[in-house]
Amino acid sequence: MAKKRNFKREYALYQSSTKMKKYRASLNKYNRQHGTYGNGDNLDASHKHGKIVGYESSHTNKGRTGEGGRKRGRHHRMHNLK
Repeated sequence: MAKKRNFKREYALYQSSTKMKKYRASLNKYNRQHGTYGNGDNLDASHKHGKIVGYESSHTNKGRTGEGGRKRGRHHRMHNLK
């Protein structure tokens, strides 16, 4: 039987990598330069395909499907039908 994956460990290792630290730092720097970092306006630097393309709501920005996106189940589909 195959060994179970430790997703918590994988996530911790990925987020602590030099590449991800630099990426998060670039997004934070962009937000600070444009005066939206920590001011409660609910906007994030939008990152599509690894590039910063402007601002959008943090909910939309973090909820986009794709690599690393969360799985969408029955509840999500039913919620969007309304």
